[in-house]
Amino acid sequence: MRRFGRFELRALLHKSQRSMLWVVFDPQSGQEMFLMMPREKPNSEAAMLHWLKTVDGASRIHHPNLAHVIETGRVDPWPYVAYDRALGETLEERLARGGPPLPLDAAGWAAQALEGLAFAHEAGHAHRDIQLAHLVVDGANHVRLLGLEVAQEIVPASADFNTATRRAAREAAEEDVVCIGLVLHRLLSGKPVLDEPDLQAVLQRMQPQGHELVRLGWETPYPIPEPLRAIVNRASDRQTRQRYHLARSFWRALDGWRQSAEQDDGGPIALLKDKMQRFGHLPSTSTRLVTTVASSAMASQHGSQLAAMALKDMALSLELIRRVNNALRQQGPTSGGTVLNLQRAIAMLGLNGLEDAARALKPWPGPMNDGQAQFMQSVIRRVQRAGQVAQALRPAGYDGEVVYLISLMQNLGRLLVQYHFPDDAQQIRQLQVAPEATEDNPNPRGMNEQSAAYAVLGCDLESLGLAVARYWGLGDELQHMMRRQPQEAPVRHADGDIELLRLTCSLANELVDALAAPERKRQAAIELATRRYARALGLGLREIYDALGASGAITDAGDSGLGAMTDPSIGAAATAAPRSRLRERAESGAPAAASMPTATPPAAAAASPVPSPATSPASPSLTTSQPGTPARAPEPGKDFP
Repeated sequence: MRRFGRFELRALLHKSQRSMLWVVFDPQSGQEMFLMMPREKPNSEAAMLHWLKTVDGASRIHHPNLAHVIETGRVDPWPYVAYDRALGETLEERLARGGPPLPLDAAGWAAQALEGLAFAHEAGHAHRDIQLAHLVVDGANHVRLLGLEVAQEIVPASADFNTATRRAAREAAEEDVVCIGLVLHRLLSGKPVLDEPDLQAVLQRMQPQGHELVRLGWETPYPIPEPLRAIVNRASDRQTRQRYHLARSFWRALDGWRQSAEQDDGGPIALLKDKMQRFGHLPSTSTRLVTTVASSAMASQHGSQLAAMALKDMALSLELIRRVNNALRQQGPTSGGTVLNLQRAIAMLGLNGLEDAARALKPWPGPMNDGQAQFMQSVIRRVQRAGQVAQALRPAGYDGEVVYLISLMQNLGRLLVQYHFPDDAQQIRQLQVAPEATEDNPNPRGMNEQSAAYAVLGCDLESLGLAVARYWGLGDELQHMMRRQPQEAPVRHADGDIELLRLTCSLANELVDALAAPERKRQAAIELATRRYARALGLGLREIYDALGASGAITDAGDSGLGAMTDPSIGAAATAAPRSRLRERAESGAPAAASMPTATPPAAAAASPVPSPATSPASPSLTTSQPGTPARAPEPGKDFP
């Protein structure tokens, strides 16, 4: 029997560039143990003492996902760390015995390892050689990490060990996070990453150190959900700035996806609801609004004037919608459809209800600091512009207020994340920025918004908005209209009022996103969005620029000269007062009735603000006013304190 000191060597479980893991038998305690030691012995007595001191400090960190150290010692010239073999089997042993795990199980193992690793990093320690064999899982799927601080950096004997280790601690911690991503990649793909069993060798071959690109392939043992795929690919991104730099950030994204997958209202959705209980959904952008609403002069105001005032404050608009629909839900299924008109909501709640809703709002800026509040203002202005563009693009006979609110609801998730998770919102924006061009990647691209949200939160922004809509008791029709048209999916002809309004608001949001693009790409983005929706909505480039000019979106986007980039007649039309599409079609000789729906009379519209599935497509029951009713849209930038 081979021996190492008093230990009997039973099996070599793993050997990497930096460490070895053995199963040994200890005659002194009469039990099997894991024995881990570095591949390179300390090069001096001072280095040996520093190694023992560092490992001893790491062994004092107690966390459920860090393996408890039984013994540290030395058998000259090799130091070692001993763990109890009863902790379980290594992930390599589990894969050899049972095959690849389900994606949810693999994500759970990685999340547990990240939780323990984050605790160790925050205590100032790193692992430096994470492998599948260094993760031990028991029968209850409880994961523990072995080998903290075993694979220490080898420094010259004359160096200051404390200074050298502190300098390398941050780089080692980021390397640990990448290695956990590679472990998860290995678990999901069912084969070694780059055909290398040693993850340290994979790190050296990956960009930017090497030339290999590590992406999760499509031929996997089980289908990989898109959010999980985005998380894994971000962990091993070719650009180091795009990766997770903290184990805690990686854990949050992975745990958020796991909880969302296991239960509909788990993960970031549950955290968002908790924050909404404490800080409200959005802060009020006008300090004068509560005083005005509470004054006795409001009793003599017409309902339309009250609705126009409430519409200027995005938080109050959402609060009124939430309150009136929650009250309807409590009355039962016979109470009617979803109310999406502020005048009707105020009529149902009364002046006291309007005052209570205004007083319930948090004052600006809530828990946000100055920088976060500034970004929140920009997001609100962008949503307001999208609502104004949607009003200008709406078909004849549809109420502009309803269209504006649908466009607002399509951005609900973005608004809530910016307010309640501003740091995560900043991460999502940064991931969408294309990295710098290199010789290997001359045309880099940033992530799209959905993938970036998956990589940060574990779910997309639209799902957060829809979860809040369900929480507020909003109807299925509105929840359907809240879903933007996916940019990768073709736009089909609208069958009915609900789909027509959804597509109109989706187009408006895409146009505002196009205006936010760099100037050299702006016109092409506008034309691309126009081509996608032209057939379904019966719109051309002239109508698009008319809508952008009428809403002020072109001016708000900056002095970009959008009108000058196009045909002069289009540029002139963008600055002129908008003409209705009915008049344009009449002037061109095209029959208006062939493409425009007939407006519903106001009485019928007020009875059913959101159509039921049985509503005729030719009768847009979302209409609450006759054609030609002026849109009551807020003026962007004027309502902030």
